[in-house]
Amino acid sequence: MQTTSLPPRDDNTIEASVTIKRPVKEIFSFHRDFKNLPSFLGDVMAIEQIGPATSRWTIQGPLGIRVNWTVKVTEERTNELIRYETVTSPALRTYWEIHFAPGSKAGDTEVREVMKIPLGRLGRVALALIGKFPAEEVSSNLHRLKEVMETGRVTDTSYSVPGKFPQRLNQHELKK
Repeated sequence: MQTTSLPPRDDNTIEASVTIKRPVKEIFSFHRDFKNLPSFLGDVMAIEQIGPATSRWTIQGPLGIRVNWTVKVTEERTNELIRYETVTSPALRTYWEIHFAPGSKAGDTEVREVMKIPLGRLGRVALALIGKFPAEEVSSNLHRLKEVMETGRVTDTSYSVPGKFPQRLNQHELKK
């Protein structure tokens, strides 16, 4: 996998990055159109726009349980940054920052995600008990974004809802 997990700043922060062989403007536009996010986010099943800066996300968790989150965009800098958060009590709020920057090669984009989860170490332990591992999910989601943007399809199904990303058989497997 070509994503980089960065050491956490604190118990609440998860960071990872990936380089995608597409221009910044293209990656930013794709990511900012939230209806595209379920095409690579492993547990996000649907997103419905409910206001200019708010949307309702349907998340599928362990045991097939679906929950809805209201998410609000709190800051946006075209081709640089999208910052958003869940709309809930401050103690349980989750925050995301998606940074976009030109990569080291012409036409490449460096995408860095910073996620702040509630309740620090306790929150991570609670999530692990129900089979959720945010650091691994962030890296896998970024890798799937890279796949979608570079190849148009997802092959990495790690840390995603089972069966969400149907796998196509290659020519060798079809002949069996």
